[in-house]
Amino acid sequence: MQRRCDRNRKRSKRRAIYCLIHGCYMNSMSQKYGLFAERAGQLQQRGIKRREALMLVAAKTAVPLEGEWLEAFWCEECQETKWYHICKRDSSYELSLAPPELWQQATGVMHPNGNPSVGEFTSRHSRMMNHRSIQDFKFMY
Repeated sequence: MQRRCDRNRKRSKRRAIYCLIHGCYMNSMSQKYGLFAERAGQLQQRGIKRREALMLVAAKTAVPLEGEWLEAFWCEECQETKWYHICKRDSSYELSLAPPELWQQATGVMHPNGNPSVGEFTSRHSRMMNHRSIQDFKFMY
């Protein structure tokens, strides 16, 4: 008969992601948002030769960056959530605070400051999740 603790060994381990300031374990507060490169220079920064980078960008509009993503983490000591740029190298993770320009390379994320081409009314209603949002459409007689 197999014991309960033996069955749980197949469960994935917690990722070793620790606060840059306090060194304590941080809990993930979001999904992973993968990154992509649109320009050859972005690929060259990651060690790809210039010619190969130019060919990749010419062949594809956007090249996915393997092992890199944006993710939000909560630190118990800092008492706040921060967005980090994560790079997985073998079995370890390199963390850095996510710079604003990296958001433009992320897939599936909303811009932190919202879409500047969307009006205030539309933006407000996209955040409303209740039946009262219809009140803005009442007609005056």
